[in-house]
Amino acid sequence: MSMQAGTESVSELDLPPVAAPGSAGRGPRLTGGRLVARAAPLAVPWLMLAALIAAYSSLQEGVLSREQLNLWTAATLTLLLVAAGQTIVILLGGIDLSVGGIVSLSTALAATQLGTGGSRLIGWAALIALLGFAAGAVNGFLVARLRLQPFIVTLATWSIWSGVALWVLPTEGGTVPESYLSWVNREALGIGAPVAVLLALVAFWIWFKRTPLGTGIRAIGSSENSAYLSGVPTSLTVTAAYALSGLFAALAGLFLVTQTASGSPTVGNDFILNSVAAVVIGGTSLFGGRGGLGGTIAGAFVLTVIGDLIFALDISSFWTPITTGVLLILAVLANSLTELYARRRARR
Repeated sequence: MSMQAGTESVSELDLPPVAAPGSAGRGPRLTGGRLVARAAPLAVPWLMLAALIAAYSSLQEGVLSREQLNLWTAATLTLLLVAAGQTIVILLGGIDLSVGGIVSLSTALAATQLGTGGSRLIGWAALIALLGFAAGAVNGFLVARLRLQPFIVTLATWSIWSGVALWVLPTEGGTVPESYLSWVNREALGIGAPVAVLLALVAFWIWFKRTPLGTGIRAIGSSENSAYLSGVPTSLTVTAAYALSGLFAALAGLFLVTQTASGSPTVGNDFILNSVAAVVIGGTSLFGGRGGLGGTIAGAFVLTVIGDLIFALDISSFWTPITTGVLLILAVLANSLTELYARRRARR
């Protein structure tokens, strides 16, 4: 599959625009099959989310209110930040299991080092973010330079960072200053801080996907050899992708402590599989080269709304992972069927 055919989408969040029909010589013309293949990976998770919200709104009032939007965003943002970094790595054709350890270490450091506020708070928050970036860069170096398998590398570094988190904070606890906790409750023009962070993340992605790094990541995910022959600095691009994943995981940990007001040496473990699930439900291919943040946002919110819906139905919480697994299979199946449909249409 060519890079362009494998990576374009109808979403501004995900991929570059395609040429209008009839613009011969300026780009490939979309056939019906190709249009479906490009639209479906993004449409499926958003339709899934709409169906879940509709079901939830039949049980609860005020589901579409501004307050509920702020609550859902606050509940989803930690996962979404982790999944944003995971999206970058999976677009590359890799995977990052170390995000769990980085999130845990970030919360442990935040709960023990942020202090009472002021310059110490700002300095340690910046240092935690930098440590996450460096931890991710280590993964990228091992994968790109030493040609080690991403699964093994990130599994090993997950274990290392989880051990460091236990050393920093052996049990759940610590102290997070009120001056740090309070920012998440601020609003401007009716927009809560979590929603503002989400909008900033969207703006970042729209910019990032057009940068040489963003296009290089997609190129490597489509075909590393072709990307190399096209002049993409593959080793540097892979290292940068994993570094960004580590940075987003650290930022997720810094946000998580505003919700829990404490640190935990194991809290990040829940985000390993859930971040991958959000990305896959969002339509990003595990083989790399196709997908983007637009679908991941929907995938992350799907996981949040599932939990709320099951709680509203007053049924056992063990149905949450079961439902998540079923939706994950359905999302992968839907994307596979649309790709099969596109290939059959292309042969006609």
